[in-house]
Amino acid sequence: MKKVSCFHKVKYYETDKMGIVHHSHYIRWMEEARLEFLRENGLTYKTLEENGVISPVVSVSCRYKTPCGYDDDIRIDVSIKEYSGVKLVFEYEMTNIENGKCVATGNSEHCFVSDKGKVIIFAKSHPQYDEILKNLIF
Repeated sequence: MKKVSCFHKVKYYETDKMGIVHHSHYIRWMEEARLEFLRENGLTYKTLEENGVISPVVSVSCRYKTPCGYDDDIRIDVSIKEYSGVKLVFEYEMTNIENGKCVATGNSEHCFVSDKGKVIIFAKSHPQYDEILKNLIF
C-alpha cells in the first residue's frame, strides 16, 4: 500500500475561542492531502477534470484524538484503503510532529462521475487511471 505524507502548519484563523483547531479544518486538511496523494502518484485532479471525470465525496468521517493549536506542525499520512473501480476510499492519520501524538484519524469515500453526472467505471472508461489506482493499494 502506497502512503504519502503531507504537512500542514496550523494557522491562527483555524483556531476557535478555545484556542484549538475547529473540527471543520481537519476535513479540509484531509482534502488537501488527498489531492496531494493523487498528484504525487501522477493523477492530478486537474487532469481528471480535463478528461471529464469528477470525484465527489460520498462520505467523510473524522475521529478527533488530541487538539491542535496555532503554529503546530501536522503530518497527514494518506493512503488508499479500498478501490473497486467505482468507489475509492482514502484513510488519513494526522500527527503532531513536535510531540508525535496522533491528533486525528479519518476516512473519505469518493465515487467517479462524468461531467454530465453519470457514474463512471474506471476500468472501462479510463483504464490508465484504473491501473494507477490499483497499483497504489497493492
